[in-house]
Amino acid sequence: MSSPTTRVTTRAMTRVIPRTVSGRVGLALLLLVVLIALTGTWFAPHDPNRTLAAPYTPPSGRLPLGADFLGRDVLSRVLSGGRSVLLYSGLATLLAYAGGLTIGLVAGYSRSWLDSVLMRVVDVLLSFPALVFLLLLATAAGRGIGSVVIASAVVQLPPIARIVKTAALEQSVRGYVEAAVARGESTFSVLRREILPNISRTLAADIGLRFTWSVLLIASVNFLGLGLQPPAADWGLMVSENRGGAALNPSAMLIPAALLGVLTLAINLLGDDMSGGDR
Repeated sequence: MSSPTTRVTTRAMTRVIPRTVSGRVGLALLLLVVLIALTGTWFAPHDPNRTLAAPYTPPSGRLPLGADFLGRDVLSRVLSGGRSVLLYSGLATLLAYAGGLTIGLVAGYSRSWLDSVLMRVVDVLLSFPALVFLLLLATAAGRGIGSVVIASAVVQLPPIARIVKTAALEQSVRGYVEAAVARGESTFSVLRREILPNISRTLAADIGLRFTWSVLLIASVNFLGLGLQPPAADWGLMVSENRGGAALNPSAMLIPAALLGVLTLAINLLGDDMSGGDR
């Protein structure tokens, strides 16, 4: 017969389908945006880098969303610009969580001098404003999306580490953890089998927030011209490139901005549902 701890852990690990209306809406919106981002290039009516009309041409039959600041088809660039958002934001989030999760688990479980050393480093990183620190790292490493992704991960690592540490510290004094230690299980086994599954709901909510921050941070840096460089099709870069023609063809800026907004909203709704527990 399975123990109560095992049943709680199993429910936390296997709960995938949203149980609330907002969670289902979030999942539907997320799937829609991901579908557009991953398959959009197949349906783009024109080459996204080809000039087809005068700058900021209004929407027409040939160009349903009009033209951008160089006369390129906005629809084709929108359909081609989501893949980079998912790729680079997802990579930045994974890198941030790889570091933050490791530091947080070790600091929260060890309760030794290692905890103090790790968290002092985290506190130093937290003392810098996130966007300023990201811009400094990205500028020092040189222009390019690779340095922006790494800088975004470093910026988000400290808050992840603190959240994971707090959650792990709370779980480390539970009876089932003490029982596992008494059985002689290794530290890695205790972290993997006892603590990590039981903080999964907290992490599920936070990882959505971190992905949202990655989207916004990378889009902001692309907006400033330090990340992806023209003629790359990217939703964040499109907002930057076409802000000067908002009065002539607002769709060139508003459509990619709206897709970024829908993506972040969907992830937040889904994260809130996953962290809400049983209802």
